Amino acid sequence: MSMWEFENSCRVDGFTLVAGVDEAGRGPLAGPVVSGAVILPYDFICPGITDSKKLTPAKRDHYYDIIMTHALAASYAEASVEEIDTLNILQASLLSMKRAVEKLAVSPDCLLIDGKFTIDSPINQLAIIKGDSKSISIAAASIVAKVARDRIMEDAHALYPAYGFKKHKGYPTKVHKEAIEKIGPSPIHRKTFKGVKEFLSVKYEK
Repeated sequence: MSMWEFENSCRVDGFTLVAGVDEAGRGPLAGPVVSGAVILPYDFICPGITDSKKLTPAKRDHYYDIIMTHALAASYAEASVEEIDTLNILQASLLSMKRAVEKLAVSPDCLLIDGKFTIDSPINQLAIIKGDSKSISIAAASIVAKVARDRIMEDAHALYPAYGFKKHKGYPTKVHKEAIEKIGPSPIHRKTFKGVKEFLSVKYEK
């Protein structure tokens, strides 16, 4: 299966500006969920682009620069920890996707979205399960989202070094969970998540 199959199908149907949309950060215990949206030109060639989870950090950074340079439009947006705790992680993820699409400098006429759900938008859209390994545009969006979120969490490490965000980016590693249990959640922890909510009574001190 070609990574351009869905984009080519959209083109046959008359769409000319197809945006891939994906999120990063549904599973972590801390930090925002971040989504990327990318419109690639149809002559874009960059072998190796795939689901960001299959790439090393160095390769993600490499492809991120290529995507941001050559895309017709590329953006990322987040939903905050407060929004995650208020809405739930699924709705916050869809909200961040909507924001990423709305931030694109060029308006797409079709969206290819990773996962089972579409977003609140009048734009024609198709949800594709495991789309980040099937669509070049979604794969590019997954890279943009992942790199952007990793950088946000690296900045968070400077504010809250005791948790080790620079290494695990907020995911529930053994070291991270032990830190929460010992010193309590920080202001950027997701208070409704298992592994955090049990320790809200442990007062965090910066």
